[in-house]
Amino acid sequence: MRLRLLPPTLVNRIAAGEVIERPAAAVKELVENALDAGATRIDVQTQDGGKALIAVSDNGCGMDREELRLAVERHATSKLPTDDLLNIHTLGFRGEALPSIGAVARLRLTSRPQGAAEAWSLAVEGGAIADPAPAAAGAGTRVEVRDLFYATPARLKFLKSTRSETDAIKDVLTRLALARPEIGFFLTEGERALLKLPAEPLGDAGRLNRLAAVLGRDFAPNALPILAEREGITLTGHIGLPTYHRGTAAAQFLFVNGRPVKDKLLVGAVRGAYQDVLAHDRHAVVALYLDLPPTEVDVNVHPAKTEVRFRESGLVRGMIVGTIRHALAGAGHRASTAMTGAALGSFQAQPVQTHFTQWRPIESRPAPALAEAAYRFQAPPAGFAPLPGMAQPSDFAPAARAEAPLPAPGEEAFPLGAARAQLHETYILAETRDGVILVDQHAAHERLVYEKLKAALADQGIARQALLIPEVVEMEESAAEALLARTADWQQLGLMVEPFGPGAVLVREVPALLGKLDLPEMVRELAEQARDLGDGFALTDKLHHVAATMACHGSVRAGRRLSVPEMNALLRQMEVTPNSGQCNHGRPTYVQLSRSDLERLFGRK
Repeated sequence: MRLRLLPPTLVNRIAAGEVIERPAAAVKELVENALDAGATRIDVQTQDGGKALIAVSDNGCGMDREELRLAVERHATSKLPTDDLLNIHTLGFRGEALPSIGAVARLRLTSRPQGAAEAWSLAVEGGAIADPAPAAAGAGTRVEVRDLFYATPARLKFLKSTRSETDAIKDVLTRLALARPEIGFFLTEGERALLKLPAEPLGDAGRLNRLAAVLGRDFAPNALPILAEREGITLTGHIGLPTYHRGTAAAQFLFVNGRPVKDKLLVGAVRGAYQDVLAHDRHAVVALYLDLPPTEVDVNVHPAKTEVRFRESGLVRGMIVGTIRHALAGAGHRASTAMTGAALGSFQAQPVQTHFTQWRPIESRPAPALAEAAYRFQAPPAGFAPLPGMAQPSDFAPAARAEAPLPAPGEEAFPLGAARAQLHETYILAETRDGVILVDQHAAHERLVYEKLKAALADQGIARQALLIPEVVEMEESAAEALLARTADWQQLGLMVEPFGPGAVLVREVPALLGKLDLPEMVRELAEQARDLGDGFALTDKLHHVAATMACHGSVRAGRRLSVPEMNALLRQMEVTPNSGQCNHGRPTYVQLSRSDLERLFGRK
């Protein structure tokens, strides 16, 4: 078989497989064209998940008859005036979207330039281009795509359900709307309005309003603003508190020069920044806007334009990690308000069993004098001794334990209040000026110990304490070998171990910061980590992870009784310790209920 050139129609259909792989990709390309045209309002209409119809209308600059004809030719664009691919200031630049869509669908473009007297329309069906014809339309452009992939039935068979395709379209439009909050975005599927995002004012307030409209009203009170600038790179946006998280990464929005991206480098930087404060199966909620000179980033990596390459990738990653960690540390003990909602939702009023079927509440209350007389009448006489076996009032004492003297008046003014009781030898009940706080003593102390270990590592190393009697810890031989292979690493963490025969190690010193702990359990867990990680265990990357394990074993355990001074000391340390709103595993350390929350629980509001 001899070589031959493929016909242009077939070339366009092949190229369309990379650019337009599903309806959401077509919507993305068309909306980006509208944004580049200077539109301030974009309306998107779809039917059957975009398979039957995609219509994108904008009020941008529009196109005249000659531009309309040129727009459907491959690699025709107005966005590269200098032919410099390293200096791109627009979302689109490849000139492939419209001809790719026209090759696999029935495409119609109707456009009228601002200030022009007439509009023009052009149709493309399966790659066949018709001549432009006069049309009636307002200023701007409307693009209609019908029967997507009718010319490539094989691709049509691989599309997902209407709901899945609609969700993908909504996600694409949402990310573009977050990139440009000053522009109005509206999405309709059939007769249903799926997205209504009116234009917001320029600035941080408008951006936060757009984020709240997408993520929910509870995002704003649980978000931290970030701002950093380094070597011509600016990072802005909002990040969620560690206790405000999601089960997937769908709520992570990343933008580079106003372009929504899904870049592994940026996603990894966000994960690394939250590593010490978020559980491994949870994902942070963030919206990061990275702005840098176009010459420092390559957006021409893939036809979908969702991946980028940075000239200084290390600088970008370090900037993101450092900025997020600094903001989280500045939040101190602050925790998500969503925890309060979850706590309120867990309370359920229990119906009281009664033998009175027609009981009704008394509408009036007795006079104070009458109530006092009734109280004296029902009180036991002086010298009264209960019968053997009769229940004593002390038998009904609550399980909470409080000690005298109570904290001095005024301690409630502290952010975490004053300790009033210990519940089930696990939770600290504190009173604030505006409500109550319930603290998990183990989770809270675990974070305090961990932060002290990290500070000691960054300073002069962790102080060690020699054991009066060295302890022998037995384990599997492979685990012991892996543990002993990292002896120098353990020394930096304040742990001194020596070989003690096959399958055993001798522990001589432990970190002084750790309190009473189950030393054999901790050493065996460290050995398992060292064995599983093998040669990939790098101290610079895993030192904090090991410190977190030590902190977990060396903190106050659930079931330990604490005195009121000890509980108050724990609260005061939490107030000045970074990230104390969550433990090392990402769980919240406390839940707060305001006075109004309590009043709602008891129906007083």
